[in-house]
Amino acid sequence: MLLSTLPKSGAVQDRPNGPILDVAQLEEAANDRALDLAAGGLKAGQRLAVVPDRPVPLLIDLFAAWQCGALAVLLLPSLPAAEIAAIEQSVRPNLWSLPDPAAAPPGATALPSPGATLRGRRMPVRHNVTLDDPALVLMTSGTTSTPKGVTLSHRALLARLALNVAHIGPETLATSLCPLPLHFGHGLIGNALTPLFAGGHVILWPDAGIAGLSRLGEVIDDAEVRFMSSVPAIWQIALRAARPPRRQSLQRVHVGSAPLSRDQWQAIAAWAGTRHVVNMYGMTEAANWIGGHDLADGDPADGLVGRPWGGALAVRSPDGSIAPVGRGEVLVASPSLMLGYLDQPEMTARSLPGGWLDTGDVGEIDEAGRLRLIGRTKFEINRAGIKIPAEEIDLLLQGHPGIAEACGFAMPDPVFGEAVAAAVVAEGGATIETDGLREWCRARIRPQAVPSRLFVIDRLPRSDRGKVRRDQVAALCLGSLEPGAAP
Repeated sequence: MLLSTLPKSGAVQDRPNGPILDVAQLEEAANDRALDLAAGGLKAGQRLAVVPDRPVPLLIDLFAAWQCGALAVLLLPSLPAAEIAAIEQSVRPNLWSLPDPAAAPPGATALPSPGATLRGRRMPVRHNVTLDDPALVLMTSGTTSTPKGVTLSHRALLARLALNVAHIGPETLATSLCPLPLHFGHGLIGNALTPLFAGGHVILWPDAGIAGLSRLGEVIDDAEVRFMSSVPAIWQIALRAARPPRRQSLQRVHVGSAPLSRDQWQAIAAWAGTRHVVNMYGMTEAANWIGGHDLADGDPADGLVGRPWGGALAVRSPDGSIAPVGRGEVLVASPSLMLGYLDQPEMTARSLPGGWLDTGDVGEIDEAGRLRLIGRTKFEINRAGIKIPAEEIDLLLQGHPGIAEACGFAMPDPVFGEAVAAAVVAEGGATIETDGLREWCRARIRPQAVPSRLFVIDRLPRSDRGKVRRDQVAALCLGSLEPGAAP
């Protein structure tokens, strides 16, 4: 369904200076692949599990599954055998697409990932699907729990893409750079499908690494990139290692998937040569982006993500009342909301009460309708009944000139139940003196939120999509304590 709506001017490129497929060739490849999937036994309404080795084969598999009327389940590249077996049990795919079909679970049917060769075959029958049929399953990041399969309909995807193009503009999306993998919403929907839906050319570069990102300014100049969206972790590298672009082609930069501090926000704008740096708010359950705040529209503030792009925002207070203004748990209404969690109706009902998406975020909505995120309910540190968002500690510490990154977390405390702890990564060759850092915090935050314990580590563990693994940070730091050591 989506493939037939893409303008013929669209194109995807595998890596900077790599091979290019225009939309006509992409459609031909998807038609050809659909025949292979049908021959492999895939039928309308069934599930195709896609474990990609490159982004272009992922797109081909995605469109081919839709040509068959099937549901595409996108998975992390290079999955270990244990995770493939677990997915077989929980997702129950009817067919697997793998770089090596021998890695499929015992008894499963698998095909090799599609190649780039176009054989010119045509799918004889295209299954008619409705807008409300399930189209795509994206696995949530699972930073503190088992990943869940978010099921999105064709209607949700088309609504999100139309809203994205309306707010960004097709001219800005004419040439885009995607430095993220495509198995999750930010990379796939925001970075790849949105530019294609606008008729643009998107360069897919999910495996740049540190060496590649050190050339980011050159890549932007060479391709005259106008738009890119990524995560703070990528900018941590680029701001240190890459020279800024010189041709001033960048018109808009999105940053999302993790909190963005004011200092990072301004540093990115200075590097990119544009004030149109947008702090984005998004969730897989809403088909990626929900809204954002453009630096060009006002000064930055920690956690400021602006107004929704279609739909509405509200907050729910502890007494259960819902209001469009104030502080509380953030609720979202959007035309791009998920159908639900795959095969988990009870969890779906809890997450979509009364037509709202319960995001699990805590935030404040001002009189102008702008949302400022404060933290996640599941990451709150409960110090003797006082709730302290772990993200607040992150942003506070990242404002220190000697700290590159920080991650707050709860640690057990015999008196208060939980105490505030944090891990920090030093900036460059800086030396972190923890007692002095606590004094610095005391001058900037309420006493209850000052970290009781600080850990200096080399790096913060991250998920495949750039999010800090707070659970792993806590385990790493608390595991380093001597048995019986006081917090």
